[in-house]
Amino acid sequence: MHLYGTQKINSNGHLEIGGVDAEELARIYGTPLIVYDIALVRDRARSFLKAFEEEGVSGQVAYASKAFSSIAMFRIVRDEGLSLDVVSGGELYTAIRSGYPAERIHFHGNNKSEEEIRMAFREGVGCIVVDNFHEIGMIEQISEELALPMDVLIRVTPGIEAHTHDFITTGQEDSKFGFDLNNGQADEAFRLLSGISRIRILGLHCHIGSQIFDTAAFNLAAGSLMRKVAAWREEDGYTCPVLNLGGGFGIRYTDEDHPLEPEEYVRAMIRTVKEAAAESDYPVPELWIEPGRSLVGEAGTTLYTAGSEKEVPETRTYLSVDGGMSDNIRPALYGAAYSSAAALRMDEPHTSAYTIAGKCCESGDKLIEQAYLPDVEPGDLIAVFCTGAYGYAMASNYNRMPRPAVVFVEDGDHRAAIRRETYDDLIRLELEAAGIGKEEVR
Repeated sequence: MHLYGTQKINSNGHLEIGGVDAEELARIYGTPLIVYDIALVRDRARSFLKAFEEEGVSGQVAYASKAFSSIAMFRIVRDEGLSLDVVSGGELYTAIRSGYPAERIHFHGNNKSEEEIRMAFREGVGCIVVDNFHEIGMIEQISEELALPMDVLIRVTPGIEAHTHDFITTGQEDSKFGFDLNNGQADEAFRLLSGISRIRILGLHCHIGSQIFDTAAFNLAAGSLMRKVAAWREEDGYTCPVLNLGGGFGIRYTDEDHPLEPEEYVRAMIRTVKEAAAESDYPVPELWIEPGRSLVGEAGTTLYTAGSEKEVPETRTYLSVDGGMSDNIRPALYGAAYSSAAALRMDEPHTSAYTIAGKCCESGDKLIEQAYLPDVEPGDLIAVFCTGAYGYAMASNYNRMPRPAVVFVEDGDHRAAIRRETYDDLIRLELEAAGIGKEEVR
């Protein structure tokens, strides 16, 4: 059993996170409950920043907020000195409402609307990551109309296929994201953006995939981008201030996963860029990265309450919990694997095999295909680890399931970051749209 961050087994045999007993958290906040170990988030943020400092390279670490967007998390990473990557007007709005400095926000997205681009200009974001030719036209029109400048990065697909799942591979040539680096699209985007008077091209951006466990693909991507900017200097006299090499650094979901320490990815990319710059007598650009999962994934643990059990002779035993694909769709979406434990029986042998199933009305609502636990009784508290990324962020109200509460724990304290949805929350927008008061439907 692998424990993460501040997790430990306390004297009661209970799982403890951030100095707080899981039993206490479940009693106060109910289940399902997503618990974030904030000390681990801070430690990961500082490790990334330290890698740049130790390698002597200027850089920015931007939290890829799609992993988990909330005002409370934004304030944590803001206070740790990170920048922020947003991909929609909603994420940008949340960031601004959280008090995030706009100049530290990078606006991504493969289909930004005109209103989203206007919003980015009005708020004065640090840069827009340009994804396609349609967007270039809108940026030109809006910058002229508002008479406002904007820094941009050109997102490119370098033709690198990381060893990851097809659904989360984004750097290969066949991708909905970015300009192809090898067929002239990136060069055309560079020429168009160079001709817009209020636009400054900061440099290139790429993101080659997610849940990557080695540095080889990152090194190949960094080398490809450096060769391109070296060619642009030779052809157009342009010297690139920034290279953004994205994120995708892997984490340990199960014992079969063997990721590097987060800072090792950064050091490898920095060294590749330094070597490529030396070969071309090119100034080493400022390097940006965008960790999301690797900042918050292992920091999250979801607590569930066990319910019904069903044995299929000679096949499996289903153990149903009070959540499922409505709070964690990743197993159903692309077969993501997790590990688990009986949170209040941690010191007992975990030798009984279960398929942990959710309560949604889908046969595919299975959180873990083969989980080893003690002999579980209804009411036992089940912990599923590493749910801090793309859990709550992708949660839904399927089957009219209220989304769970989110709590932050640190140094023995706990506080609600997001309250649990109620049944009233589920129908609120319908009542407002119809002009119906709650008392009229009881």
